[in-house]
Amino acid sequence: MLDYPLVAAVAAVLREGSFERAAEALHLTPSAVSQRVKLIEERLGQPLVVRGTPCTATAAGAVLARHAEALHLLEAELAEALPGLGEGAAPTLPLAINADSLATWFMPALARLGAERGWLFDLRLEDQDHTAEQLARGEVLAAVTALATPQRGCRSLALGALRYRATASPAFVARHFAEGVNAATLARAPCLVFNRQDRLQERWIQAHLGRPLVVPRHWLPASQAFVDAALAGLGWGLNPEPLVQELLARGALVDLPGAAPVDVPLHWQTLRAAERLLQPLSSAVAEAARAVLHLEKEPRA
Repeated sequence: MLDYPLVAAVAAVLREGSFERAAEALHLTPSAVSQRVKLIEERLGQPLVVRGTPCTATAAGAVLARHAEALHLLEAELAEALPGLGEGAAPTLPLAINADSLATWFMPALARLGAERGWLFDLRLEDQDHTAEQLARGEVLAAVTALATPQRGCRSLALGALRYRATASPAFVARHFAEGVNAATLARAPCLVFNRQDRLQERWIQAHLGRPLVVPRHWLPASQAFVDAALAGLGWGLNPEPLVQELLARGALVDLPGAAPVDVPLHWQTLRAAERLLQPLSSAVAEAARAVLHLEKEPRA
């Protein structure tokens, strides 16, 4: 059996990013934390922490840290049922989420659980097509993902679709798309792209033209910066409808001529082993999604 104080030391180093900050969180000396991490690495016969700035997890370390946070969550639940045990430190839940969900609908779920239970959250931002990979690697307990098929050992719940609108400023549209949105005009008009994993604009162009097209691109890895760039006339891009509805209503942004919206279905995947413990969060996530997303009826996997 694992020695929990040793596991907690590994989790603290990975959560805090350094042995010094982990020592502060655990009320130990950095030397004591280092000894605990070294001891469990020797017992398991493999490294768990990559020493650096910040410290990061090996594959085995990520799995162990996730296990530690699940145990912490279980202890918090036990303390609620048995108040005589006293209150421990609040659990920190590692979650993977895409930036647009965080910017549009996910925050109320976190606020609710933070207020009701005092839980803390460690959010890992990733494209919705890749968040589930962090679940598969054992780095998080749950993820908002575009993948409906559950990762191994996980449950998947359909949340609905986040709608995107192909938008730009009126001046940009007048300058670049006076002749319509076609291969020639798209090839000249700068496009906004979130990061190297973002394929949304590529897929929209493919659907609109019936074929792929290489276009000039600006890289803007922040949801609000994406909107601001469109407002400033820097380029066109697919913005989440909840972020631009008011701007579209008052004409600060406009849809590209003939542009159809894109719905990106989202799912909430949780580890089966932690499903019961995460149920309050799952309920809050589903409620927050219903308030914003375009709901689709899909069976639970």
